[in-house]
Amino acid sequence: MSTPRTARRRATIHDVAAEAGISRGTVSRVLNNEPYVSETARRAVEAAVAKVGYVRNAAARNLVTQRSRAIALIVHEPHSVVLDDPNIGNILIGTNAVLSDADHQLVTLMIDSQRDSDRVIEYLRGGFVDGAIILSARTGDPISEAIAELGLPASFVGHPPDAPAIPFIGIDNRAAAEAIVERLVATGRRRIGMLASGLDRDSGQDRLAGFQAALGDLFDPALVVRHPFYSYAAGAEGMAELLERDPHIDGVFAASDAVAAGAMDVLHRQGISIPEQVGIVGFDDSSWAIRCTPLLSTVRQPAETLGRRAAQQVLDQLLDGGEAPDGVILPTEIVWRASA
Repeated sequence: MSTPRTARRRATIHDVAAEAGISRGTVSRVLNNEPYVSETARRAVEAAVAKVGYVRNAAARNLVTQRSRAIALIVHEPHSVVLDDPNIGNILIGTNAVLSDADHQLVTLMIDSQRDSDRVIEYLRGGFVDGAIILSARTGDPISEAIAELGLPASFVGHPPDAPAIPFIGIDNRAAAEAIVERLVATGRRRIGMLASGLDRDSGQDRLAGFQAALGDLFDPALVVRHPFYSYAAGAEGMAELLERDPHIDGVFAASDAVAAGAMDVLHRQGISIPEQVGIVGFDDSSWAIRCTPLLSTVRQPAETLGRRAAQQVLDQLLDGGEAPDGVILPTEIVWRASA
């Protein structure tokens, strides 16, 4: 029978003081990097810390400071979409870079059900994070309401139309969609459909509005296929349905590059040439765009910068007297390639 393993006792500040032969108060001042400590005492404390294996107790420190030094990134997407979407990954990279530089920890929370939503709200109320960045928030999002009630420093990536008064960082989805669809029309297309996604959030609604504005009298509501997610599957399923509705369609605006990639695979399988028979454009300029054949014309949005700016908005609110602007809109650009 094996002997039960005994947990090693955690070294304390008292152990450091005893090893260094100086007072606990002096040790505390060294650990907190306070002034008025002699270089001799500082070196003694550093040597004692290394010898006894002292690690600062973050939980105890947080009880005193009322700060966790952690920021939540709340992602309202199914797990499969999160793994497939390069934009989310780039936003996460930008967010983490800024928080890391500020010695804050990023905590990623994914929402895929009402149960997830309820659990995250309780987590936020528990004080485990100092702020939150909200990505892909839906209309009527209860988490956004809870954050507003808690007065938690926060930032939206995007801007739901019914959102509480929380700062945001985003792009002009409507204007960007209108611009790329106008360019698609200029190639001579006349039966143009849209694979619309995410219509329960501002980005999806605005991209559809931009599509309709660009087409004007050419707009046919029967040529809009809706899907809840920005995903490859949405594009594949939607393109098959669009061809059933109108086999003579000659242009497609896909609400994201992932959607466009799924649509293009269906066109290839049915022997429909791109762009000779059907011109197609996407949105994001993600890694999907350069994996397509032919390369995808799309709208470039600065995903990593969105993450960086959102993180900075939250950190600015955490600073004493720091205030974030109500909202910031970043520029986009059309990247025209061979698909249209």
